[in-house]
Amino acid sequence: MATIVLVEDDHTIRETVARFLAGLGHHVVTSGRALEGLEQVVSESPDLVLLDLGLPDLDGTELLKMIRAVTAIPVIVITARGDDGDVVHHLDAGADDYLVKPFTTAQLGARIRAVLRRSEDGASAERLTVGELALDAPAREATLAGSRLDLSPKEFDLLLLLARRAGEVVTKRDMLAEVWREPYGGSDRTVDVHLSWLRRKLGESAAEPRYLRTVFGVGVKLVDPDA
Repeated sequence: MATIVLVEDDHTIRETVARFLAGLGHHVVTSGRALEGLEQVVSESPDLVLLDLGLPDLDGTELLKMIRAVTAIPVIVITARGDDGDVVHHLDAGADDYLVKPFTTAQLGARIRAVLRRSEDGASAERLTVGELALDAPAREATLAGSRLDLSPKEFDLLLLLARRAGEVVTKRDMLAEVWREPYGGSDRTVDVHLSWLRRKLGESAAEPRYLRTVFGVGVKLVDPDA
């Protein structure tokens, strides 16, 4: 069973949902305020967050951004804001699902099962190995021949992108779009600098590449040097 943080300011809804989830065997931690909910997310390391948007101290949209800044755990938004624009906005902002009030506990239970199932499947699939290089995406850790690599967040994100597409040439435009969220702008120089830092930490150079192979005029691919 999962640990779930429920952030909902309506006392009746909060108690009803908490009782329902506890009845399913989940461990439930509740809050009626945004900042308290954020503290619970950090301290409890839950498997899932249920997030209302209409909170008294801070809009739930801002809380979603704050949660996403510290963790990738699944978030289901539960709210009365049901127009398409709101749904798309919050899914793009990092929500994993969106449930509009009023909803039944059966609907909520089904959404929770689906999101947790995707999370478990994704976690197992996000432990990637290329040669002696291993990446654990949920833990955001990378090792080379068993030794942990000291990577910045952007270096890890870049290496993870290349590992997900191992053997495939990834363009700098794709790197800017996926890692820096700049599909139509940004500087290739930013990518070049981070690739240079990655090469150094992987024990290689552009002149003597091992894992990171440049395809001139196209991009870079991550390969097993011993394959």
